[in-house]
Amino acid sequence: MTLSYPKAALLLALAATLAPAAPAADPLATEARTALARATTAMRAIATEGGYLWRYSPDLSERAGENPATATQIWVQTPGTPAMGLAFLRAYAVTGDALHLEAAQDAADALVAGQLMSGGWDYLVEFDPEKRSAWALRTEAGRRPATGSATRRNVSTYDDDNTQQALRFLIALTAGHPGDTPRDRRHREARDYGLAKLIEAQLPGGGWPQRWDGRPVNPADYPVQPARFPTAWPREHPKTSYYGHYTLNDDTQRDCILTLLDAARQLNRPDCRAAALRGAEFLLRAQLPEPQPGWAQQYNAQMEPAWARAFEPPGVSTRESAGVLRLLAEVYRETGDTRFLEPLPRAIAWLRRSEIAPGQWARLYELESNRPIFGDRDGRIYYQVEELSEERRTGYAWKGAFGVPQTIAYCEDILAQARTPDAAKALPGSPRTTPPAVAATLAAEVRRVIDALDHNGRWIVTQRGAPVISTGAFIAHVNTLCTYLSAVPAAP
Repeated sequence: MTLSYPKAALLLALAATLAPAAPAADPLATEARTALARATTAMRAIATEGGYLWRYSPDLSERAGENPATATQIWVQTPGTPAMGLAFLRAYAVTGDALHLEAAQDAADALVAGQLMSGGWDYLVEFDPEKRSAWALRTEAGRRPATGSATRRNVSTYDDDNTQQALRFLIALTAGHPGDTPRDRRHREARDYGLAKLIEAQLPGGGWPQRWDGRPVNPADYPVQPARFPTAWPREHPKTSYYGHYTLNDDTQRDCILTLLDAARQLNRPDCRAAALRGAEFLLRAQLPEPQPGWAQQYNAQMEPAWARAFEPPGVSTRESAGVLRLLAEVYRETGDTRFLEPLPRAIAWLRRSEIAPGQWARLYELESNRPIFGDRDGRIYYQVEELSEERRTGYAWKGAFGVPQTIAYCEDILAQARTPDAAKALPGSPRTTPPAVAATLAAEVRRVIDALDHNGRWIVTQRGAPVISTGAFIAHVNTLCTYLSAVPAAP
C-alpha cells in the first residue's frame, strides 16, 4: 500500500524522536546509531510497498527513478530497491537494530511482487492494480485472464546490474537471516526461481544476453567458438535488435558471474558455481585475436563484435576489457586455475599500446585498425569526438582512464603471485573487518553526515537545482556511518 502524505508525515515526525537502539563505546557512535534509526524510519515512511525510487521532492509531489515515476511505482536499477535493501542489511549487521532488518524484508517483499515469469526484473515495478496487468508477473501466474498474455512484458533485464543486484540482495537476506515464516519462504522461492532462470538464460557459448524474455534459443544458432573479426560489417546502424547479443557492456557478464559465485558460496549451490565458470570460460573465448586482444561491448551469435545502440558501433572496448581482466583475475583467485590468467598479458600489452594520451584511452577502437571511433544517434561512425552532436559528445564517456592503470597494476600483481608456490587464492568479496584506525579518519565525515539530517530524519540534497530526498545519498551516508560503527569498539 502506498502511504498517503499525511501518514508519511506522521511517521517522519516519529523518526525525529527515536532513541538510540543500544549504547555504544563513544558518544559519536551512539549518535551514529541514532541517526541510522531515524534515517531508516524516515525512508520507510515514503516507501511504496516497501520499495523505492531514486529521488523524491520533500513534499513527495514529484518522484523519479531514471525517469519520472508515480506513487505506485518503484525502481529496481541501482540506487533503487535492491541497493536500499542491501544498505538496510548493512545497518542491521553493525547495529543489531531489528528496524533495519524489517526495512530490508519490506524491500524484498516489493521485489517478490515485481518478479517476472522470466525470473528477473524490469527496471521498474508497478503496484497500480490495473497497470500491473501489463507485466507477466510470477506471483500472479494463473490469476489473470489468458486474454492478452502474449503481449505482457516478460523481459528480464541484465543490463546495469538490474536483475543481478536484486538476486544478490535476496541471497544476502535469506542466507544471513534464515527463517521459516511464510514471508521467509516467499523470499527464498523468489531467490531460487530467479537463480534457476538466470542459469536458463545463459546462452550456449556461456555468456548472457542483455535481456531475456524467458524463451530458449536454438543452440544451432549460437555455435561455441572463439571470437573473430567479421569479414565485413555495416558502417551504419542496421536498426536491428541487440538484446540477444552476448553483452559485456556495463559489466553485464561480470555481474552475472559474480552473482552466481555469490550464490554458490552462501547457499552451497554447485550448479551456480558451474554456471559461473561457464561464463568465465565464455570470456576466454570472447577475447579477440591479435592485433586487438581485448573484448568488445557485445557479440552476435557468431561471436563477432556487433552494433548495439545507434551510437555503439562494433569495436574493441577499453572499459569492458578492463572489467574482464579484473574478473578473470578474481576467477583465478576463486579457483586457482591458471587458464583464467592466460589472456591477461596479451590484453595488457594491447591496452598499453592503445593509450591516446598519458592515462587516457578511447572507449572504443575500430576493429583491426585500432583507430578510436565514436558514435552518434544518427547511427554513423565518426573518428573525431568533436564531430558528434553536443548531446552525444557530452552524454557518453568516449575518453577516460576507465580504471585501466589500476587494472593493469592489479593484474600484474596477480600474475606475479601466481608464479609463487604459495599464491594467494583469497575469495573475491570475502568479509573484511574495518581497522580501528579508520574510525579516527572518518570522525569528521560522520559528524557532517549526522548533522545533515533534517528534523524529520531525512538527508535532503540538491540535484538538478532542486532539493530532493535521494536514495543514492541515503545509501552513501548509511555506508559511511556503518563503516565507522564497524571500526569503533562495541559498548561493554
